[in-house]
Amino acid sequence: MTEITFENLQQYRRDLHLIPELALVEFQTHAYLMDKITNWQNDTMTIRTVAELPTAILVRFEGSDPKRTIGYRSDIDALPIAEQTDLPFQSIHAGVMHACGHDVHMSLALGMVQYFSQHQPKDNFIVFFQPAEEAKSGGKLAYDLGLFEDEWRPDEFYGIHDQPDLPAGTLSTLVGTLFAGTAELVIDIHGQGGHAAYPHLVKDPIVAAAELIMQLQTVVSRSVDPIKGGVVSIGVINGGKANNVIPDNIHLEGTVRSMTRTDLDIMLTRIRQIAAGVALSNDITIDVVLESGSYLPVENNPELANQLIDFMQLRDDIAFELAQPAMTGEDFGYLLQQIPGVMLWLGVNDNHALHSPKLNIDEAALLPGFTALRDFIEWRMNQ
Repeated sequence: MTEITFENLQQYRRDLHLIPELALVEFQTHAYLMDKITNWQNDTMTIRTVAELPTAILVRFEGSDPKRTIGYRSDIDALPIAEQTDLPFQSIHAGVMHACGHDVHMSLALGMVQYFSQHQPKDNFIVFFQPAEEAKSGGKLAYDLGLFEDEWRPDEFYGIHDQPDLPAGTLSTLVGTLFAGTAELVIDIHGQGGHAAYPHLVKDPIVAAAELIMQLQTVVSRSVDPIKGGVVSIGVINGGKANNVIPDNIHLEGTVRSMTRTDLDIMLTRIRQIAAGVALSNDITIDVVLESGSYLPVENNPELANQLIDFMQLRDDIAFELAQPAMTGEDFGYLLQQIPGVMLWLGVNDNHALHSPKLNIDEAALLPGFTALRDFIEWRMNQ
């Protein structure tokens, strides 16, 4: 049997970093993954694809003495970012980059498939290569299509996310909510434009937009428990073409984030109420679209998280830190609302943030990250 080496994981990561693809069009990535996985196929493995979600892959290992089914998930899509790393394996797809570390996630998942193809697991084990994490709600799409029914339903689910702020190879998680739930906010303000010299003859959408933006800042400060917190941020404002013309319309986009699903629902309701009030007071129309999709809070199951933390803290050869909650969004949160599980940070030691065009992960994270997760999964199978 061939053990999984750093060189194996590094090659997978670099190959995948070359070919980043956006949500639901990860066809070259899918082909690469399938080529590797089918080369390792044996009698204990079942490889599954589905026409309705063609870039998704599930691999199921039949356990030798199964008491449960354990799932491990890796996202596979990339971001619409032009890479600026000048690496020899820099993205060959213009304007698309693995700037969130999904190349790392896939490499560790491939390592899992390769390892368990050579060492039959005790419990049933499923590896899920998930498309469309960055957009399009791939986790929810997969669940709603019934991909996790009958023998394909894990009893517990695990996954990782890169963290540049942690040392390479350090694992980190907590009991409870690790990442926030998020919603995309799109607002269109429809007024009546005209000459800027005659503001009394128009219904000014710019003034309404300014009022709305300021009032939205009260959503967190006056509608959410200050101990829990939240975020309402506007990142896009479009409207107007001339300094002496009041436009008809203004377009806004933003993000809404909360650490609990209940508070997220409260915030979304309050945003709609504020928009309706501003529209009424300015005699204009405001259309609000709020889409949370599958980006619900990533809530670690307390029992499973405690077991994982205890395991890692007791191992001298595993670098582990307790995490703090983060306002990061992740659609693994949707799956964890349906199936108990745990998400962890994996430190990749870089001074560039996630989603930066210069993100350059420290590949020294690959082998210790893989080894710690594999060892935990095998330990868990013996509980």
